[in-house]
Amino acid sequence: MLRVGYPASLPVELIKEFPTGIELIPIPSNPEGEITIDFWIPPPAPVPGQKVWPHLRGVSIAQSMMAGTEWLTQLVGPSVTVCNAQGAHSISTAEWTLAAILAMLKYFPLYRDLQRTSDWRGRSKASKDYAEIHGDQRPQYPAILQEELSGKRVLIVGYGDIGKTIEKYLTPFGVQITRAARSARTTSEGHRVEAIQQLDQLLPNAEIVVLILPHTPESHGLIGARQLELMPQGALLVNAARGPIVQTDALIEALNMRRIRAALDVTDPEPLPPDHPLWRAPNLFITPHVAGSTPQFSPRAIQIAAGQIRRLLQGEPLMNVVQAGTASYSAKT
Repeated sequence: MLRVGYPASLPVELIKEFPTGIELIPIPSNPEGEITIDFWIPPPAPVPGQKVWPHLRGVSIAQSMMAGTEWLTQLVGPSVTVCNAQGAHSISTAEWTLAAILAMLKYFPLYRDLQRTSDWRGRSKASKDYAEIHGDQRPQYPAILQEELSGKRVLIVGYGDIGKTIEKYLTPFGVQITRAARSARTTSEGHRVEAIQQLDQLLPNAEIVVLILPHTPESHGLIGARQLELMPQGALLVNAARGPIVQTDALIEALNMRRIRAALDVTDPEPLPPDHPLWRAPNLFITPHVAGSTPQFSPRAIQIAAGQIRRLLQGEPLMNVVQAGTASYSAKT
């Protein structure tokens, strides 16, 4: 019988998603002894998973609840097959991306700060910020108090399920979208996807750059001083992927020079130390890695895991395999 280990903190109503004919083993956050399982659903965050892993025995398959699996593949090693949860948080992350773009273009952080002072007189700072970030000192009448998303040139770097969902949500705003991924291709919908090797040629035309690619050795530090310099004056960088994809020191310098602005759900380091200069950088909006955290996330992730278990029981190939391990599971009676 397939032994499935899952976080003990999982809401009891989600257990009903699992098929019959398996042994469900709740794994506490602080195990006291060894736990033998075949199929592991780790916690969505690295630290809890790292605490649990030394107590596990017999794991041949690890089914992540997240789309990103960098920490998980490193933790379990090459013998374990690792699958991601593609689609589990595509909607929530795409919604965060759209909201972050609009928040920056509509100057919501500034107006929230003014709300707390109970005084709107500081709203003229919106016009000053606009002039400074865009290098546009022409007299404006009436005063510029927000910007429009309509017609903006958007570059989506990373074109998996989340990237496609972001494009879907942005399209009604009449934006011009360019796509970049690991390799160039034409999608079944006829969309052209450029190779990420062409990134330096794509950046000068992008008013908004959205990062939604996995963190790999190739993408580590992908956005550095050169790439930030290539972006147009006043461009918006949105990172909903992983912090180390952007070189933090270069980002801080570009922000302090008022070259660009940024909206980040992830940072490097993470979490940010209280004295980190990124906290005080201008033209920056940060959230604490929450883009995928909605009430719908866990049900979607567990439905994906349950589907994988059904495939395994029926002898069908697993979906979303990011690492094919050397260990194997064979049905036990």
